[in-house]
Amino acid sequence: MWVKVIKVHELGGPEVLSWEEVEIGDPKEGEIRIKNKAGVNYVDIYYRTGLHRAPLPFIPGKEAVGVVSAVGPGVTSFKVGDVVSYADNPMGSYAEEQIIPASVAIPIPPAIDYKTAASVLLKGMTAYVLVRQAFKVQRGHTVLVHAAAAGVGSLLCQWANALGATVIGTVSTEEKVGQATQDGCRHVIVYTKEDFVTRVAEITSGEGVHVVYDAVGKDTFQVQTRPSYSVSLFSFLDGVFLWNLKSTMNYQLCFT
Repeated sequence: MWVKVIKVHELGGPEVLSWEEVEIGDPKEGEIRIKNKAGVNYVDIYYRTGLHRAPLPFIPGKEAVGVVSAVGPGVTSFKVGDVVSYADNPMGSYAEEQIIPASVAIPIPPAIDYKTAASVLLKGMTAYVLVRQAFKVQRGHTVLVHAAAAGVGSLLCQWANALGATVIGTVSTEEKVGQATQDGCRHVIVYTKEDFVTRVAEITSGEGVHVVYDAVGKDTFQVQTRPSYSVSLFSFLDGVFLWNLKSTMNYQLCFT
């Protein structure tokens, strides 16, 4: 069968995304075919621009929700018509239909709509690892979230707030302050207009925070945690790693 896909034949900006048809077959042993509703993530840009490598040509997309349209031999966990989601691997969700291993599919409850399921699984798993594994946020902690109005940042703020932490969020523009506040930030700092290091010191009476979640990188990376606490660095939006790690010897760094 033939399906429409978005394909990348050369690295570059959005103009390299090509809308075309490809032929896909039936699922093999242990595989299922799903009709995709693709999630869009910043990591897709990394692959399109070449910051992350993938053999050319490739179909981008690391996340989708869809209806199972066919099952391969040996698959007993799903049937045609089931609604499933997956995130991370295999890449290729920018396609009307896609074949994936049944082992990576997650059943989606009827109460969760397609748009929600397609947009939060990858970001939600990232947020889970950050607040429950990289550093276990607890009531009484003070948490600093950079890019607080972004996809993962928004979930981090909501989750940390629900766990009883005091959340400080940084955003790049005034327009994002309302979103960060709505997501649970008690304090919001526009880091392009004020020195967030000074503001964090003021908010915490000079003690610093228990954990910093930084997805931005060179524009925001300065250690604001209490000694022996944690800085979690993930998915740098600028793709640049420029600091001297010797300056962070008294801190716990977690790269995700």
